[in-house]
Amino acid sequence: MDGPARIVLLNGAGSAGKSSIARALQAIAGRPLLHVQMDAFFDMLPAAYRDHPDTFAFETGVADGHPVVAIRAGPVGARLMRGMRRSVAALAGAGNDLVVDDVMLGDEMADYDALLAGFRVFKVGVFAPLAVLEAREAARGDRLIGLARWQVERVHAGRTYDLEVDGSVLTAAECAAQIAERFRL
Repeated sequence: MDGPARIVLLNGAGSAGKSSIARALQAIAGRPLLHVQMDAFFDMLPAAYRDHPDTFAFETGVADGHPVVAIRAGPVGARLMRGMRRSVAALAGAGNDLVVDDVMLGDEMADYDALLAGFRVFKVGVFAPLAVLEAREAARGDRLIGLARWQVERVHAGRTYDLEVDGSVLTAAECAAQIAERFRL
């Protein structure tokens, strides 16, 4: 290992392309990068807790004539996400380089900053226009319609990044190439 672990934090709304970018980055990086997905942590929950006030409650509504789905984290959901961030720190502490895809809607970045202070962390904002996010959300079939609309303004609010990529203009491979070049991965 050549110094502290390297961690690429991808942050963006659902359907922005984070997971595709992470896989493309794994394929071209000159070092092994473990892909840590927020969705994998959600999948750890028992089925009965997928839409539950103790974990994550999905509240549907309408805004400007469009469906909107807000997420409210309960105590178990908040604990799960804290555990994810601590898992990232533990993996890095064992010497693993990582690419993390997350949807940060609150103070998660501050928690990551505190946990990952001894590592080389590269923050990447993954952007796409709302129309593109909603089209991808509908095409995927595994997303709640309206989730991207609720996330898009919140996910990047008050955040600064080391690099920003637009997943609607560039392919996942092109985004990954920019990341790899910028951070010498």
